[in-house]
Amino acid sequence: MEQSELESKVEKLETAMAVQEASMAGAQATQAATQAGMTSTFAATQSGTWAVMATGSVALLAGIFLGMAIAKD
Repeated sequence: MEQSELESKVEKLETAMAVQEASMAGAQATQAATQAGMTSTFAATQSGTWAVMATGSVALLAGIFLGMAIAKD
């Protein structure tokens, strides 16, 4: 095997390794972004659920007192 052929193979191997490292870094960044998105979606869902429950509770109490006020008349 000649020196130039060996150098060419080494350069191709270095390029392939650089591409693989870049792909791995991209995959890790994508996974981190996906996890962050899932976490924020879950937090928003929880907040929405609690807001609906609080609104429903206030409406229920208002309805009870309104019903009692109408029933007294």
